[in-house]
Amino acid sequence: GIPVRRLNDRSLVQLGLGRHLRRIESTMSDSTSIIAVELAQDKDLTKRVLGGIGLAVPAGGVARDLDAALALADEVGYPVLLKPLAANQGRGISPRLPDAEALRAAWARIVVEEAAGDGLAPPFVVERYAEGRDHRVVVVNGRVVAVTERVPAHVVGDGVRSIRALVAEVNRDPRRGDGHAHVLTRIPLDDVTTHFLALGGRTLDTVPARGERVVLRPTANLSTGGTSIDRTDEIHPDNATACEMAAGVIGLDIAGLDILTPDISVPFHENGAVIVEVNASPGIRMHTNPVEGRPRNVPGAILDMLFPPGRTATIPVIAVTGTNGKTTTTRLIAHLFRHTGKVVGFTTTDGVYLQTRLVVAGDMTGPFAANVILTNPAVEVAVLETARGGILRSGLGFEACDVGIVLNVAADHLGLGGVHTLEQLAEVKGLIPAVVKRRGHAVLNADDPLVYAMRERTRGDVVLFSCRPDAHAGDPRIREHLEDGGIATLIEGEEYVIRRGRLCIPVARVADVPLTLGGAAEFQHGNVLAAIAAAYVQGMRYEEIRAGLLSFFPSPALTPGRLNLVPVRRGRVLVDYAHNAAAIAGLMELVARIDAARRIGVLAAPGDRRDEDIRAIGRLSAGFDHVIIKEDDDRRGRGPGEVPTLLREGLLAAGYPPERIELVLAEADAVRRGLDRLDEHDLLVVMAVDVSAVLEQVRVVRRSV
Repeated sequence: GIPVRRLNDRSLVQLGLGRHLRRIESTMSDSTSIIAVELAQDKDLTKRVLGGIGLAVPAGGVARDLDAALALADEVGYPVLLKPLAANQGRGISPRLPDAEALRAAWARIVVEEAAGDGLAPPFVVERYAEGRDHRVVVVNGRVVAVTERVPAHVVGDGVRSIRALVAEVNRDPRRGDGHAHVLTRIPLDDVTTHFLALGGRTLDTVPARGERVVLRPTANLSTGGTSIDRTDEIHPDNATACEMAAGVIGLDIAGLDILTPDISVPFHENGAVIVEVNASPGIRMHTNPVEGRPRNVPGAILDMLFPPGRTATIPVIAVTGTNGKTTTTRLIAHLFRHTGKVVGFTTTDGVYLQTRLVVAGDMTGPFAANVILTNPAVEVAVLETARGGILRSGLGFEACDVGIVLNVAADHLGLGGVHTLEQLAEVKGLIPAVVKRRGHAVLNADDPLVYAMRERTRGDVVLFSCRPDAHAGDPRIREHLEDGGIATLIEGEEYVIRRGRLCIPVARVADVPLTLGGAAEFQHGNVLAAIAAAYVQGMRYEEIRAGLLSFFPSPALTPGRLNLVPVRRGRVLVDYAHNAAAIAGLMELVARIDAARRIGVLAAPGDRRDEDIRAIGRLSAGFDHVIIKEDDDRRGRGPGEVPTLLREGLLAAGYPPERIELVLAEADAVRRGLDRLDEHDLLVVMAVDVSAVLEQVRVVRRSV
């Protein structure tokens, strides 16, 4: 149930969402201390810190030149080991060095290999060679969770084949491959292997005797072909305590300790065991997929640390789709939650917002925008407008949502993206209720048959809303839903109400909700009812819902381009983003209810709609007393003047007088022409495309009032 998002093409992963998200890269968490990592990388300092609390570590020190290395070896006593001060995966570690001659040879070879681009060698650790079998102990959140004995890469002779051929046979094991994506790594036949074999008088062409075990590498790292045996159940309790102390004193929340001991089941102090290294971001495949023994659930221990029992991993995700009303509903829901003190991130066709601050401008209704919100650790509630285009191009930006809202399905964008019918459009928008969590809620418009049918696609509880008067009594579907204990948001009398079974909760008078313009904007009912439903099922109290509804105004600040009614020097201007027949029909019903001497319309239509859809917008606009037709800068594949011609055809088909039609193509010029035509008590309605530019034009005129 924890959402997972890969943040790059490597190992950085986000677990959870918003405020509750955690990040992990390989096995380094977002709470891993940088100081602890740096301390662990300094192998000499690590040993001194461990030795300072009484833990057994190999004697040794740091050398920057051969003379210092030889002096240290004499001090600690041969045999010794040589390794870079900061390295991992066994890189640069020498085999057992029995004397000064071997140390000189190793220094000459390894130091050259590890030299930086400027030719300078890094500091090296010279330490007393410790005998014993190589063990890796993983400590997570202060507890030992896995112990593995690491066996160096090796082959077993058959008296016939060479070492080279035996390695090739071992590497054909399907579990072996390159990199950490495989259970085991291929054994490399590199200079380290050939040099190590040479120390024993062998080459890759040597034929070992039958049953002879030939070790190929000086270290037992899985990254160089080693194998693993689970020893978790064998570690002595005293040793587990010592390992937990070591991880704690270094400060790592996830640590891998390298232990050399003849027997992990015997207390360290009894058999000369030593802690060789403490590693940040330890590899865990040796524990999850040991060659021998029981797999250990190290990832589970890490998840339990990141998300302890009782801690949530996600935030409420509310997805809003439909043909019309998505942006208004999204903004209203965001306002309701913001009004209760929550930090809300939301996405709309205007942009991505954190609280009321615009973060990314543009049409942000797809996966990219959702990702901006869901990866922000400040966000407590996500409200995501989810449009048809984003779904078809890139899918969703989330795996599941807590509330999925479908407002309506109407003729728009038909003929695009393989969607030619309303039923196909409903299939696309039905993805939202389909991804509602089992304990979530699908909020569906009971007045729209295509939306109502989506109740069969959801795993969550269905919440219905209806704008029909007294639907709880007159609509058998609503009545049956309520009798089954379901939830519905309705209009009863002059009030918005929540019904849950027999319980009825009045929320607010319709005329008191500013978004309805005193009840005149009937097309806002569905948006308001859907927002009430979303807030209620997320636990918001009805008085909080009411307070939020009464404080949300259809203004340029809260709903730019959505029903913005602005008084100007003469008359009033209504700016709206209506751009399809269903939206225009609702807008014209409102316009007819607004008291005005004359009603002037500035019309446009997107060029990527069908001819009949554009003509329909013209027909529906015949209720204006005067019309100014403009053209979008982006004609979306249409030729110059093609869309205005289709709008004019629609107007004329409705019997509109041609002398009352003007053609002013540029939006700014068309708005200016409309403003010039305004007289006292007139209403100018602008179907805006560049909403911010149109509102600024109107503001300039308003300031002169």
